Amino acid sequence: MEHKSSMANGGKPIRCRAAVCQKAGEALVMEEILVAPPMAYEVRIRIICTSLCHTDVKYWKMKDPPGIVPRILGHEAVGEVESVGDQVSEVKQGDIVIPTFLAECGECRDCTSNKSNICSEHPYKLSQGMPRCGTSRFTDLSGEVLHHFMFVSSFSEYTVVDVTHLIKLDPILISPDKACLLGCGVSTGVGAAWRTANVEKGSTVAIFGLGTVGLAVAQGARICGAERIIGIDINPDKLTMGKYLTYLTTKKCGVTEFVNSRSIGDKSVSQVIIEMTDGGADYCFECVGLSSLIKEAFACCRKGRGKTILFGVEDSVSVLGLKSIDVISQGKTVIGCIYGGLKPKSDIPTLIQWYLDKKLQLDLFISHEVGFEEINKAFNLLSEGQCLRCVIWMTK
Repeated sequence: MEHKSSMANGGKPIRCRAAVCQKAGEALVMEEILVAPPMAYEVRIRIICTSLCHTDVKYWKMKDPPGIVPRILGHEAVGEVESVGDQVSEVKQGDIVIPTFLAECGECRDCTSNKSNICSEHPYKLSQGMPRCGTSRFTDLSGEVLHHFMFVSSFSEYTVVDVTHLIKLDPILISPDKACLLGCGVSTGVGAAWRTANVEKGSTVAIFGLGTVGLAVAQGARICGAERIIGIDINPDKLTMGKYLTYLTTKKCGVTEFVNSRSIGDKSVSQVIIEMTDGGADYCFECVGLSSLIKEAFACCRKGRGKTILFGVEDSVSVLGLKSIDVISQGKTVIGCIYGGLKPKSDIPTLIQWYLDKKLQLDLFISHEVGFEEINKAFNLLSEGQCLRCVIWMTK
């Protein structure tokens, strides 16, 4: 398909600042870059704020493919539409939007089905460029190409996103710092309980890992009516320090019981959970991405009906390590989960309504806020396990 640049706003590149990953694992470099005008089906956005996800940190550290440099990371954000390309009618200049790494065209076989959230016309992939043509809209001032990340690349004052990856917002209803959390982590966790697992009233849930995604699972399970929500983690600070005390003891996220996996003696986590639940949890969510925890989550899932939902990826070649005879004879289900099973354009409005109705507490996830110039501080905080979500403001 031929792509033509939009001339609606002059069709000229914009010069702006971006935090560029030049070397794997090293501090991002604040640079002046050029952002090309949007082509057909594309939208150029001025980023208002963005937040940092563990996925950004993972690919920031990655030295081998699909890790690549130079690259502009970031995929949880809110922005304002600056200009649109040809064939774009869904949004216009001045609209406030959430970009998402997952597309929803609204027309393909999977987008019109309630059984899948992976668009068959624009499926998720670890592309280095735009989804339709694979080329980049970023260059440095010497003309070198800067690679995209997850179809968003929000660590730039301006970015270009395909229209199938955009959700229009009403800025009166929700502020940018809350809305940007819905771009990945919070939506993934809430959606996993709601859409992927279909947690029902009165059920028992076990959550391995109480970071942003895990606590979002807890909120989703609470909203769905789960009776017991057991959180499993190794970080004792989450019981004793700072905001983590609020997260767990007031139960605003829904966690009803906590297991510190480093303080259970000779027992395995699965043994503890099975004893606590008289046979196992109805739903087990593995939010960390470790094969050892996947085994434990599956082991403590209730025989005959239990579901184990997987989020994290340890690395591209890791295997689950589950015995086929155990999966078959124990009658359990293992489910992979991307973006919580949510369709971005269809389901995010529901999460926003839950926020307005005070069912979904988004403010609990914002533990830190920094200006764009301090973005490396956000990386340090998350890498050291000192925050949930750090909101990065472009001009604040």
